Amino acid sequence: MEAYKNWIRQNKDYVHSLESLANGLTWLLPERFSASEIGPEAVTSILGIITAINEYIIETTPNPTQWRVPSLSSSFPFPLCISAMKEVETLVEVVAQQLYGDDQKWNFILITEASKAFLRLALFRDNGYKMLLHGGETPNINDPSSPHDNLGDVVKPGGVQRPGYPNNHYVQNPWNREGIALAALNRFGENARMVYDPRWLKRTQQPQTFTDNPISAIQRPTISSILSEKGLRGGLFLMGETLFILRPLIYVFFIRKYGPRSWIPWFISLGVDLVGLSATSQATKSKGGTSAQKEIHLSVAEKDELKRRKVLWALYIMRDPFFCTYTRQRLESTQKALEPVPVIGLLTEKLVELILGAQTRYTYMSGS
Repeated sequence: MEAYKNWIRQNKDYVHSLESLANGLTWLLPERFSASEIGPEAVTSILGIITAINEYIIETTPNPTQWRVPSLSSSFPFPLCISAMKEVETLVEVVAQQLYGDDQKWNFILITEASKAFLRLALFRDNGYKMLLHGGETPNINDPSSPHDNLGDVVKPGGVQRPGYPNNHYVQNPWNREGIALAALNRFGENARMVYDPRWLKRTQQPQTFTDNPISAIQRPTISSILSEKGLRGGLFLMGETLFILRPLIYVFFIRKYGPRSWIPWFISLGVDLVGLSATSQATKSKGGTSAQKEIHLSVAEKDELKRRKVLWALYIMRDPFFCTYTRQRLESTQKALEPVPVIGLLTEKLVELILGAQTRYTYMSGS
């Protein structure tokens, strides 16, 4: 297993290219989106799981040249589990439809969405209530070039203690260049005094233990600490992220109750998205003045995540009943208009065929 990990890390560019090619070819598999598509979906799921495992290996590559900053997260691979769940959910939907029919398949989809929501809520708490990137598939690691993160880690006065620093010297900010330089000079001075101080012999007689892991002074943020520190902004942020996590589960619950052709699930899902994103936007909006101290600062990756969530709203035109009422007619009329054009007409026909086939699957259009 270690040999496989090393090979993946050494050839990550080649692995990315090979995975992209294989995943692209799966769309051309015969019987895709047909009545007997369990085989093609099984192949797609297996390739997706392998891709998720490889990405996790690459993302968790150890870097001995950097300081090991204390992390709030546990060793449980939440991103890998969420990615694997997303790769399997379409296969679960297809198998459930084949064995139990169109109506009963929503029970299995509901279980799948509940499992993903549970994993995401656990990751949200485990990661110190930071914004989930790509639904939790991408770790939200603090940007060293940014002085702020979304909610900020709760640090004890004095900062983070580093191993090997006598007299409990601390680095206030492990990513601050000035702090690193001062810490290095401080340690150099301590070593110099020990060389010229005969008392160092007595010190060396006492057993000393050095570990690679730093002594962390970081405490895991709690809901109460966030609300007390950030006030209303913290509450809005927590509400926005929670609604984003639970929205797919709420959507499937109402589809199971009212059916996929009902407007009720469609409008409820859209309403949850609007309320959740509005709450997050209000929590992170800069207002200046005396409230600036309570602002929630977003990293570049988190700002990109908010943009990605807005782009996902485009999937609402691909979900029933909006699709069967409006979108499908536009696609078919466009296909007929371009059909006489050589090459373009053929490509348009194949594209519309893939879109119509993918739209029949909840998991392709769920945006979860």
